[in-house]
Amino acid sequence: MKYAVLPVTPFAQNCTILMCEQTREAAVVDPGGEVARIRAILAKHELNLSRILVTHGHLDHVGGVAELAEVTGVPVEGPHRADAFWLQMLPQQAKMMGFGGRAFTPDRWLEDGNTVSVGAFTLQVLHCPGHTPGHVVFFEPEAGFAQVGDVLFAGSIGRTDFPGGDHDTLIRSIREKLFPLGDQIRFVPGHGPTSTFGEERRSNPFVSGRYG
Repeated sequence: MKYAVLPVTPFAQNCTILMCEQTREAAVVDPGGEVARIRAILAKHELNLSRILVTHGHLDHVGGVAELAEVTGVPVEGPHRADAFWLQMLPQQAKMMGFGGRAFTPDRWLEDGNTVSVGAFTLQVLHCPGHTPGHVVFFEPEAGFAQVGDVLFAGSIGRTDFPGGDHDTLIRSIREKLFPLGDQIRFVPGHGPTSTFGEERRSNPFVSGRYG
């Protein structure tokens, strides 16, 4: 598995393109906007888009989902059903933030323990609430890779002051769901640079062992 990160929207949200080198099949995780740019990368690398994956329902992560699904005809999978209210609020989110986004219903809501196949590799789904109640993480153990959305960042964690957010739940998701996957796992966050779970466990002031 290979991946490419494309920051999109005014919030520089990390849209991630996951690629199977054997089959040229691809999945796009969190197409928050700038659908033409996303499609251009798929075309440049001659990738066959098979599905759209969604970590959670905030506009900067899902603003381009309806458009991309419409023009490609591929299914949308995720997030967890607990984020349905966020997806229903997309028109209001778009108006408030000042950029596009249409409401949609995923073809498949994801649950903890589900898997998603993309070509020859399989992603494991972890339900990691806290930033939003229905947030999911995509983990590929053989590649040592995770797409964590807005659960965890390099040196920080996701906000919990939005509707449905909960700080204690978020900390449990990180410490009990993500860190046990292994220090060596490299993750792509929803914003900013990549890091590893080991680096965050050691030095992230919000979740390292030296604090609370």
